[in-house]
Amino acid sequence: MVWAPEAVAGTGRRGGPEADDGPPAHVSIADVAGLTSLEVLRLMRSGPRGLVEAQAEERLLRCGENTVAARTPASWTRRLARSLRDPFTMVLLCLGLVSAAIASWATACVIVLLVVVSCVLRSGGEYRADRSIAALRELVATTATVRRRASETAASLSREIPVDQLVPGDVIRLGPGDLVPADVLLLRSSGLTVHQAALTGESRPVAKHAVDTPAAMPGTATTNLFDQPHLCFQGSGVASGGGFAVVVATGANTRFAGAHQEGAREGRPSSFDRSVNGISWLLIRFMLLIPPVVLVADAAVRGRGLATLPFAVAVAVGLTPEMLPVIVTTALARGSALLARSHGMIVRRLAALHDLGAVDVLCTDKTGTLTQDLPVLDCSVGPDGRHDPDVLRWAAVNSLWTLQLADLPNPDALDEAILDAAEELGDDLPASEGVAALPFDPVRRSSCAVVRHPDRTAVHTLVAKGAVEDVLDRCTLVRAGGADEELDAATEERLRRFAEEQAAAGLRLLAVALADRPARPGSYGPDDERDLTFLGFVGLRDTLAPQAGEALAVLARRGVAVKVLTGDHPGTAARVCRDLGLDPGTVVTADRIDGLTDAAVAELATRSTVFARCTPEHKARIVTALRAAGSTTGFLGDGVNDLPALRAADVGMCPSDAVDVTRQTADVVLAAKDLTAIDHAIMAGRRSTGNIVTYLRVVLSSNLGNVIAMLAAGLTLPFLPMLPTQVLLQNLCFDAAQLAYAFDRPDRAALRRPSRLRPRGLLRFIAVFGPLNALADLTTFAVLASAVPWSGQVAGQAAFHTGWFVENLLTQAVAMLLLRGRRHVPLPLGIAACFLVTVGLLLPLSPLAPLLGMTALPSAYYLLLAVVVVVYGAVLLAAKAWFERRHADRA
Repeated sequence: MVWAPEAVAGTGRRGGPEADDGPPAHVSIADVAGLTSLEVLRLMRSGPRGLVEAQAEERLLRCGENTVAARTPASWTRRLARSLRDPFTMVLLCLGLVSAAIASWATACVIVLLVVVSCVLRSGGEYRADRSIAALRELVATTATVRRRASETAASLSREIPVDQLVPGDVIRLGPGDLVPADVLLLRSSGLTVHQAALTGESRPVAKHAVDTPAAMPGTATTNLFDQPHLCFQGSGVASGGGFAVVVATGANTRFAGAHQEGAREGRPSSFDRSVNGISWLLIRFMLLIPPVVLVADAAVRGRGLATLPFAVAVAVGLTPEMLPVIVTTALARGSALLARSHGMIVRRLAALHDLGAVDVLCTDKTGTLTQDLPVLDCSVGPDGRHDPDVLRWAAVNSLWTLQLADLPNPDALDEAILDAAEELGDDLPASEGVAALPFDPVRRSSCAVVRHPDRTAVHTLVAKGAVEDVLDRCTLVRAGGADEELDAATEERLRRFAEEQAAAGLRLLAVALADRPARPGSYGPDDERDLTFLGFVGLRDTLAPQAGEALAVLARRGVAVKVLTGDHPGTAARVCRDLGLDPGTVVTADRIDGLTDAAVAELATRSTVFARCTPEHKARIVTALRAAGSTTGFLGDGVNDLPALRAADVGMCPSDAVDVTRQTADVVLAAKDLTAIDHAIMAGRRSTGNIVTYLRVVLSSNLGNVIAMLAAGLTLPFLPMLPTQVLLQNLCFDAAQLAYAFDRPDRAALRRPSRLRPRGLLRFIAVFGPLNALADLTTFAVLASAVPWSGQVAGQAAFHTGWFVENLLTQAVAMLLLRGRRHVPLPLGIAACFLVTVGLLLPLSPLAPLLGMTALPSAYYLLLAVVVVVYGAVLLAAKAWFERRHADRA
């Protein structure tokens, strides 16, 4: 393009700098998309020599630093308050308030202590995750090359400045490997290509170039803007070439910041929240039902009325798994810590670990996950479709000299793949000396190298390589069987059809052509690329990610369906899936879902595997549809374009090298964009959830059995079956022992499928094993009636209380060991069971017994109790085997 004049209206007077009014406020890249570079420089009150330092300082004060507003880390107070909103915690707090209202201060203090421990554990885990994310931010590049002047008359100098010091109107230089630091408009460029995957999802570099007369913009849609060749955006990276650009928007006015500020994760419940709410309401119904039942029944049968209120509350507390918030938080925090130590993963939201274990659909893109974004040569064929190594050799000549003669030598991935493949041939390339090079141009969609043979100095050979359609349009001859023939319409149509078939099969074809010209001293231009002789095609394919195929097979065995959401060509996506052993089925292009209802999209998303040509909005809609269909959905992404889908998923994941805003949004940050890493995270989630489910099964069935037995005994006996203090002490012992479940190892069978907290599954389990536990308690009641002399006397009542207390602890220890899914008992759980047995046997003999209303029991009782415990254990094993067979198909 024509470079703008040095003096641009609006940049200042010749006699000295005027006060810099700067550009209009809140100018965005959309506002300048249809303007020429001269009009943009005038609008930004700048020039090709850059801003004066004084102008830049004024604009920095007025516009602010070029940074995306980072989320302020939550304070400890806010984290603790947020932890209190957990439904389990709210249930406990309600019980604590009721206990305090009836002056049961011991129960209230224990409940408050458990709530505090749970909140501190959860807040601490989230604090460590936020600190790790802040450390990752330090790895982001922080400088840019800017052109500025000390004064109006001083020469323009280029220097490195911090990215956050850029202001609208700055002229910056872009080179290979640079990150685009703001939204900019190109003033001039040379072979510039940029990676926009972080913004659009397109895996291949996009060609960018300056234009003299931008096309009129029909609108300001994001997709239209990203397609404009003269616009570059913050968050993209330079793949090759270079150029100069004027900064249009910084900070909050960039497209990158706009995506960041579109809103945080929707305020909708995750899989964990839904499960927790279901279980919480189940417990609340039981707890609201038990005290009135106890009071009414006791008043009707025994006439004690409100005197039994403390006992009724104690029974309700006995049904509640007080340790549940602590167990849940400890299990999830331990799983998160193990992932961090073993695999370098950061779990930013503890509940996301449960969601990982529940994931049954994983949505991911193709590039970087299934492929390495590193193309390799697949074929080199002549016009007849047969293998022809000469086509590869001439393509390598083009790549070599366009690289060697470029102003900014930096080969793209396609050139590197061609040169590597040519080197593997073992033959020397055609002898040539570089004369000139026309780098890749997005308008021509091709590159051209001009070379000469050492023995033919009077002839220059043009070697063109590029898009099939554009190269064929410049060809008049085709080389077949060593002879050149006229390229007629039928042959050209056959070649185009062949190219389309190969593209549908997942290959990217580049056409190669030659032309001899008389040697001349002048320069070469695009007009010289005419009357070419078509040689053939080089086909390239994506390199598969190592172990991606194995990881897909492992995920399939674990019950996780993988959905590929990509912006690439349908044929490319389908071929990659087939090469990895994943059946792509019928590939769905994203435009197909635009006219569908949400229900139709959910049905299509459930039965389809690959979605191609996806925009960010398409990805988010597909993920939302899968969740609406009942799936627990995970999404793996690394760019700004992935933010809507990350927020829509139950659990969002990204690699540690993702853009900063994506790391702040994701629930889990992986060490690498790797399906194997996701498998590790899913298994850690299943182990943590498995431990929580085991705890809930055991504690709820045991507690329900105790409640049933206490209610029955309370109606039968002329006194309370157990003192409120003894109920509280029993619960404390249970709680201390049950903490060992956080360190349990679930059965392998529980890890083979997605695991989540299911209220109905728990209800089925406790409906079977709760009555069994009550039966053991009532059998103990019969044993006490025959072995212990109890009556209305205080001594007899103390003996009954003691006997039932001991039995409850022993049967709880048996249930802890037998209701698990594994035979091997880990050390923490063994210690916990021994603790319950020890307390149960020794506490009635200790000096504390009188203070707790207990007394020593006759030896005959212990013999009968041993029989009860053994029979109870045998019945539990038999019932467990029956239950597992009956419900083997249910999680």
